[in-house]
Amino acid sequence: MTDERHDTLFDLLTKQAIEGVDQAELVQLKALAGELNYEVDDSFDIAASAVALACIDDIEPMPASLMARLTASADEHFGVTSTEQPVEDLQPTFEFEPKRSFLGWLGWAVAAAACVALAVNIWFTRSQPQGPTVAGGPTPTASPAKPDLKAQFDEMMASPNMIKAKWSPAGAKDVSGEVVWSDAKQTGFMRFRGLPVNDKTKEQYQLWIFENAKLEEYPKDGGVFDITAEGDVIIPIDAKLATKDPKVFAITVEKPGGVVVSDRKKIAVLAKAETITS
Repeated sequence: MTDERHDTLFDLLTKQAIEGVDQAELVQLKALAGELNYEVDDSFDIAASAVALACIDDIEPMPASLMARLTASADEHFGVTSTEQPVEDLQPTFEFEPKRSFLGWLGWAVAAAACVALAVNIWFTRSQPQGPTVAGGPTPTASPAKPDLKAQFDEMMASPNMIKAKWSPAGAKDVSGEVVWSDAKQTGFMRFRGLPVNDKTKEQYQLWIFENAKLEEYPKDGGVFDITAEGDVIIPIDAKLATKDPKVFAITVEKPGGVVVSDRKKIAVLAKAETITS
């Protein structure tokens, strides 16, 4: 049981030094340290710093003045003086030897092992022969870039079995554009031309998806969005719930963040779904 508690304490000290611990883990760490009579010091933090420093390729030499000050401080800390001392005074004793816990020294051992492993890995990686660059040799392949919104919108509009609709002005005048939706993928896009720019600190547009042509009382929330520029704008649909065979799409003007149920007093545009394309 004691070995398990030592292991747990070691894991918590390591995590605290590398990524930090939450409040519950901190309480557990302090409790284990008290049970095992271990004084928590900064050895693990220093060990983690040593590993991080080992990753630096080019390290500038330390200024001579700083090195001199550090050397003097080290001498003072460890009780080394320039005067000659009797041999018997230098014999280590439990009273004068610096006290280090097993876990403290283990932290330094872990850092040393990590530094060695890191150095070997860097050397091995850099020493590997590079692939030929002449004609006929392997060429690096780049991950395909994610299509922009217009490309995704155009692709869905050209695909079969998509639900499409065209915007008709309601509260907002001179607005046009289209909606495309895929029941299979549960995703879609809206394109607007002429929808006014909104002040997102005061109001936002919100999409509502109706599965009933008679406009049910509680339609599906399609997400809130902003229009930040005039002209042709494409917005992804962010449906909060699964939607099947939508009949009507409506855009309302709501408070920032949107609402759960709209009073439908400010309807900007509407779009009635067309027959599914084949």
